[in-house]
Amino acid sequence: MEFVTILLIAVSLAMDAFAVSISNGVSVKGFGKKQAATQGLYFGGFQFLMPVIGWFLGSSVKTYIESVDHWIAFVLLAVIGGNMIRESFGDDEEESGQSVLTAKVLLLQAVATSIDALAVGISFAILDVNIWWAAGIIGVVSFVLSFCGGMLGKGLGNFLQAKAEFAGGAVLILIGIKILVEHVFLGG
Repeated sequence: MEFVTILLIAVSLAMDAFAVSISNGVSVKGFGKKQAATQGLYFGGFQFLMPVIGWFLGSSVKTYIESVDHWIAFVLLAVIGGNMIRESFGDDEEESGQSVLTAKVLLLQAVATSIDALAVGISFAILDVNIWWAAGIIGVVSFVLSFCGGMLGKGLGNFLQAKAEFAGGAVLILIGIKILVEHVFLGG
């Protein structure tokens, strides 16, 4: 598989992580370069790891994974987004309506946004793609887009601070719905 093809796949896989990163930048109090790099490592790491796992699983479980990946991503993103929306209505003055970017939240977000990469890894096994090369490109692209998305979100958060967490939660839920609609109704 050519570099350009793998790069396009990497960008496509990283779009959900990019959108979640923007949401984090908008909604997380004190978000900065350190948090952007941390979320980039989580998202990039999982976007690297999932195709490798998928590649090793091989084609024997492809049908099973494709049939549920969108549901898993939807549920994880809806739970995280719903929690952010619920927290936006809280009375905690100290948090100013903003969430905290914990390892648990990053882990759930990283898993939710990288499930499609697992299925791609299975496809790579079928196509006999060098998984280390492909997964490396996917991981690096996801890291870069997640870092940039977080910094973009920070700028938006400073501009729209009043309901940032509500908006961030709504974005996560919408991403989950998008994934579900693409797979259930559009056969993606």
